[in-house]
Amino acid sequence: MTTSVTRPPRRMPGWAKLLTAFVLVLAVLFAGIRLAVLPGIKDLFGTETHDRSGPALLKSIQDMSHYEAASGTFQVVVDLEKNAKYLPDAIRGTRTLYVGAGTVDAYVDLGRVGERDVKVDGDRTSATLRLPHAQLGRPALDPDHSYAVSKQRGLLDRLGDLFSDNPNSEQAVQKLAVRHIGDAAKDSGLTARAETNTTAMLQGLLRSLGFKEVHVSYTA
Repeated sequence: MTTSVTRPPRRMPGWAKLLTAFVLVLAVLFAGIRLAVLPGIKDLFGTETHDRSGPALLKSIQDMSHYEAASGTFQVVVDLEKNAKYLPDAIRGTRTLYVGAGTVDAYVDLGRVGERDVKVDGDRTSATLRLPHAQLGRPALDPDHSYAVSKQRGLLDRLGDLFSDNPNSEQAVQKLAVRHIGDAAKDSGLTARAETNTTAMLQGLLRSLGFKEVHVSYTA
């Protein structure tokens, strides 16, 4: 006759119990569960931001003679798509929908006005000025109001982003947005507005100095 022997259940060592309890506590903390008995648990693993940037360095100083006479604000929707020749878009290809907002200034370069361009009559009551035509400045993209609406990437592009130093680069669409904003500024009549404002400014200034007649013209 065989007698079965029942072995008592093995007890978990004390160090294992402690380790298990510690792991459970960490799991609870990282799950974001707030415990009433631990006020301030939210800030226990909080992040801090430190600005360790170096001081700004002065590279150059230039004397400005431009009179900024007008400024335009523009917005453009960029739809940039890049495809591979022999691969479907799901494998290789990107498409980005980007809203770009920016400004373009129009100015008159008063530094190009010489002595021959200014004529004043003998009794200093009439003045004639000849100025260069207004020009457009470089478009400035506004990062606070520019954003990507959607991004679609193929499998190979997603894998490439994992090993890229800048996986979310939007440089291509930003450059395209700047170019479109610049083209829109050329067709907006911004330079004409700048010349009108410059004329009004000079007429008001010279009349305050005693001139009764002020004639302003623009030449190439």
